[in-house]
Amino acid sequence: MKRERVLISFDYALRRLLRNKANYEILEGFLSELLSKNVSVKNIGEGESSKENPNDKHNKVDILVEDESGEILLIELQFRHEIDFLHRMLFGTSKTISERMVQGNEYMQVKKAYSINIVYFDLGQGDDYVYHGTTHFMGLHKNDELRLSSAQREIFGKETAADVYPEYYFLKVNRFDDVAKDTLDEWIYFLKHNVIKDDFKAKGMSKAYEVLKRDNLPPEEQKAYDCMMYQRSDDLSAIASAKLEGRIEGREEGRIEGRIERKKLAEELEKKRREREEREKKIEREREEHEKERAYFLAEITRLKNGV
Repeated sequence: MKRERVLISFDYALRRLLRNKANYEILEGFLSELLSKNVSVKNIGEGESSKENPNDKHNKVDILVEDESGEILLIELQFRHEIDFLHRMLFGTSKTISERMVQGNEYMQVKKAYSINIVYFDLGQGDDYVYHGTTHFMGLHKNDELRLSSAQREIFGKETAADVYPEYYFLKVNRFDDVAKDTLDEWIYFLKHNVIKDDFKAKGMSKAYEVLKRDNLPPEEQKAYDCMMYQRSDDLSAIASAKLEGRIEGREEGRIEGRIERKKLAEELEKKRREREEREKKIEREREEHEKERAYFLAEITRLKNGV
């Protein structure tokens, strides 16, 4: 029988445990599975949005990772829906790149960046749960892709133009169907349920299986973690309630608007009916007047013929 272990949430682990160098293996495993390449973490810093609103700490967390090659990985985890989240991804990545560029350096010193976004709401429209965005330059006339020259490939250490530009990943965790078809899915299963099954083989899973236990936290931190999870439940409940109330109010408003529209339509139809009746009466009066005039002229013609 397969076992599974319920662990602390990934966002709490990002805040408190994964920044410890002894636990880099866990984050390296997740990033390696997502990017399909071996990632070795050099250091971890604070992301920008964590500084923006300290009162929002239950709903989002982000960290800035630098790997051994100097590339930047901006990881953001977000629970609360934001309609402009795509713009935020773009801003956060651009700001991070520009701030890490030393003034006066050559532009070739700009580091490759990955924006990795784990969201617990439906972002945009799409049926998948993992999306990956890159930048490609395509010819408008020849439909060919712009390639790096051999000198650029040697100097930059990149193979394609897309390798120079930021890449965007976002994981719509709630869209995952809970069927782990590959090792990346095993990580997404954990992100969704805080659970690792004992047959999961993804990189970093075995370390996470042992480290991310609630009982490993000091007593005071266990209380803090429980408080955060209770707060999150309250937040999610409040959001769900607001949506439900909004739908109910929307239906009621729709019914009221429907009655108003039906009344307006009935009044408009009645107005058109009365106008039609008036036109018909006018036509009938004009016809009667015409008949009277015709009868009069016929009578006059007959009188004149008879010499009366």
